[in-house]
Amino acid sequence: MSFGEGAGSVVDFEVMHGRNWPSITQFSVFLENKVGQLLELVRLFQGSKVKIVGLSISDSADCCIVRVILSHPEQGREILLRAELPFAENELTVVELPGGPQGLVDLCMALIQAEINIHYAYPLIVHPHGLAAVALHVDNNESAATTLHATGLEILSEADLGG
Repeated sequence: MSFGEGAGSVVDFEVMHGRNWPSITQFSVFLENKVGQLLELVRLFQGSKVKIVGLSISDSADCCIVRVILSHPEQGREILLRAELPFAENELTVVELPGGPQGLVDLCMALIQAEINIHYAYPLIVHPHGLAAVALHVDNNESAATTLHATGLEILSEADLGG
């Protein structure tokens, strides 16, 4: 699927679920804030083809939110449903960064110039193409993908994480 990026140019993206831009599903799993809960969550995927490729944890006194990006989100969703864990889904923009510090600077500069806010970000555990990658929860995934691609940064899709 393609969408216009500027006068006369076209950007080709491999997309999932009929979207016009590549995005990656994040699961925000709500857990009690007690010893062993993260281990139980991680063990749910043991023995399946689903791997955790991104992870972020936010906690408070009583509960925590574990944000995970999974290699196979459809199967991961089924596993979470079977475990009867409360969770929510969001779409993130995931960007591959070239080596050195300039990639992160370029990413931030491009988004600020486009007036796109980053609500939160975290790195991926795996590097699909051997490069660091960062998951971004932004105001507008389509605008962020277009903007970042125009600066030469690679936008990842769920197909890149399927391993």
